[in-house]
Formats: sequence, structure tokens, C-alpha cells
Amino acid sequence: MIVHSTRIRVRYADTDQMGYMYYGNYAEFYEVGRVEMLRSLGLTYKSMEDSGIIMPVTELKCKYIKPAFYDEEITVKVIMESIPSVRIHFKYELSNEKDELINLGETTLVFINQKTNRPCQAPTDFLYKLKVHFN
Repeated sequence: MIVHSTRIRVRYADTDQMGYMYYGNYAEFYEVGRVEMLRSLGLTYKSMEDSGIIMPVTELKCKYIKPAFYDEEITVKVIMESIPSVRIHFKYELSNEKDELINLGETTLVFINQKTNRPCQAPTDFLYKLKVHFN
């Protein structure tokens, strides 16, 4: 299992008229957390795309527990519970500055070969960097 946390401050532009973070912006926080988790492992979306692999999101789940507010620093905890194959699954736990759980989420992404536009296995070098965390 891999667990990684990233902190993100809620910007004014992220909020709605009530001062709550707009519900659609949680997916962006998931993405930032996911990208930073992969970066911490020596992996980047850019290098994957340069090698001809893209990773579109095919499923998103989001459960709102408490609102996030303007200027609050949110901790985005990303969890990868298993080695990917054609799909890669992430879980998210968002907490506020009081360490209260405010949101739960999940995303599933699929590895796609850009030339064929078809699903493919996760790249070997990608899997190599992950396997050490699952033994």
C-alpha cells in the first residue's frame, strides 16, 4: 500500500457564494494529490505521456462530509491499495486544519496507448517503481 499526503490551500476562486469550496473543485484536489503522490515515487504524468501512454479518469466517487472554507489548508491523503494493471485505483481522504475528515473520494484511471487509443497494461518502468511498496 502507498499513502501520500499533500496540503492545498482553498483559494477564493475555489469557493461558492456561501464561502464553501465549490463541490466540483474536489476532483481538482484529488488530481493534485494523485500527481504529487506519483511525483514522490519518481513518476510523472509528463514522462508517461512522452512515452505514449495517457491516463484518463473513468470513474469518480465523492462523498461530502463537511465543507472546506476559503483560506483553509486542506490535507489530501491519497491511498493506492494495489498494484495497477490496465486500471489504477486511488482513494482520497481530505481533512481540514482541525484534522477533521471532510471528504472521501475514489478515482479509477485507465492506461491508454495513444497510438491505438486502446487500453493497455501499465508501463513496466511504472510498475517497477511501485512494486517495492507492495512487497
